Amino acid sequence: MSEEKKAAPSVKKIIVAIVLSCAVALFFSFDLHRFLTLDALKTNRQTLIDYYSSHKLIMVAGFMALYIVQTALSLPGAAILSLAAGAIFGSLWGTLYANIAATIGATLAFLVVRYLLRDVVIERFGARLEGMNRELEERGLNYLLFLRLVPVFPFFLINLAAGLTRMPLRTFFLGTLFGIIPGGFVFVNAGASLATITSLSGIASPRVLGSFALLGLFALVPALYTRFKNNRRNAL
Repeated sequence: MSEEKKAAPSVKKIIVAIVLSCAVALFFSFDLHRFLTLDALKTNRQTLIDYYSSHKLIMVAGFMALYIVQTALSLPGAAILSLAAGAIFGSLWGTLYANIAATIGATLAFLVVRYLLRDVVIERFGARLEGMNRELEERGLNYLLFLRLVPVFPFFLINLAAGLTRMPLRTFFLGTLFGIIPGGFVFVNAGASLATITSLSGIASPRVLGSFALLGLFALVPALYTRFKNNRRNAL
């Protein structure tokens, strides 16, 4: 009986890993990424707006479900979905829908890594995540806010790294929810003026990135102060 109980979690992990792998494989096999491009969004914008005008609830639910799945599976296309939110729903509501969906998707990825795919993630990304893991363990919410505000690491890598730490779920959820608001608003707001956008790289200008860096530094101030205080105490 005890052996069966020990084997059960491994079977669950295998099943979940297979399901997730199949979902990712299907996404790339059917080249679904072609629908998540700037050209595709511009081409279909009016159709999406017309559908939203007559099916508001379905459109919002469908958009958020798609964003959640994309984020949870770490698939490409987050920037396009944020632009789509602005193009369809406007800056304010688009930011709200995109922010909530991205936070839920990131939290699902965090939970999957923590409870089911820890070994797989460590084997594949362990070396890249080592430094980030250490800082997340020591500085918690402040460092998570810094990572969310300043685009130093890919969004999905932060989700994976946090899942490997002992960071509380509530801390991760709140840090993500509030940390992605500035960056999310920039893309959603740009999507509200979709016709003027020629490339994704032009959205996050050096000035915008500099503003994010400044916000990130403010988020790190409490952690830096704590480190300074501890170093000073140890020196004495």
